[in-house]
This record gives sequence, C-alpha cells and structure tokens, in this order.
Amino acid sequence: MRKTDRFPVEGPNALWQVYKTVSPWKAVRNFIWIQISRYAPSLPFKRWIYRHALGMKVGEHASFALMVMVDVFFPERIEVGDNTIIGYNSTILTHEYLIKEYRIGTVRIGSHVMIGANTTILPGVTIGDHAIVGAGSVVHKDVAPYSFVAGNPLRVIREDVREDAAGVPGEADSIDAQAMTRRAGGQG
Repeated sequence: MRKTDRFPVEGPNALWQVYKTVSPWKAVRNFIWIQISRYAPSLPFKRWIYRHALGMKVGEHASFALMVMVDVFFPERIEVGDNTIIGYNSTILTHEYLIKEYRIGTVRIGSHVMIGANTTILPGVTIGDHAIVGAGSVVHKDVAPYSFVAGNPLRVIREDVREDAAGVPGEADSIDAQAMTRRAGGQG
C-alpha cells in the first residue's frame, strides 16, 4: 500500500494550482539541476547534485543512469540506499496532482536494489533491499526485500532472488536479463 498524504483542492484541477503547493522558484531551480544531472556522465557529480542541490538522501555508490528523472517539486522526499542502480530513463515521483486532490509521498529505495530501464516509481512506495524491478515496470505498491517484480500492473515474479543464486555468492545480483523478461511474460 502506498503511503501518501492527501490534500483536497477546490476549483480547477490540482495541477492548475501547483504553485500554491510549491514555490515556482524552487520548481525552476530543481528543473535546471535535474536536467544537468540527466545528461551528466559523472556518477559522483550526479550524486553531489542529488544530495546537495536537490536534498535527496542518496547512499554511497548509488548510481543513476542517463536520463533518470527525479521529482521536480519534492525531490527531497526521495531516499536511495547504498550500491543501488536506477536504470536508464526511469522516473521517480513523489507527487500526484489529480482532479480534486494532490498527493505527496516519500519514496524509499533500499540498498543493493536494481531498477530496470524505463521504470516509473509512484509516490509513497518502499522498495526493499536487494530487490530487482524489471525494465518498463510501474511500481505502484511496496516491493519486498530480495523479490523480483516486473510489469504494469506490477506483479511478483520471484519472491526471493537468492534462490536463483544456487549458493554462489554474488550471483543473485546478476540474473540473466532474458530469463527475467521471459518470467515476466515478455519476449526474450
């Protein structure tokens, strides 16, 4: 279950009222830093932007691939653990502006997590340590530690990826991508 705070609005839809909830200057400043980080080739420089310019909690050796889009309005509500990879062109949202309300929720991504390319993570979810999220997924609910999930809607493909390791240390983090796609119901 996603954990979000809900705020009702009256009048036009919540997106029309966005600057009542966040400073336009904050949005512009964040947008500029986020665009720089999306194209920056240096992982330490990206981590510096996320930590110092955007106020995110980012662990050691956390890696954000090219084109990752973090929330422009509330990036400070994103927490990423140590040695985690966020795949190419993924999006991490901490807000939702709807017709009659807006919602804000903290996103917590554990340590040693692998997020596949083109994944969207919705506000208020927690992704446990050592979890794997398949490419192109929409994460709309919490993900248990060590699980492999994929798809839209998100479903559990494997409850414990350590079972794939067959007792070989480090192998759980390198599951064959084609096998993961086949298990998720895709082609591969």
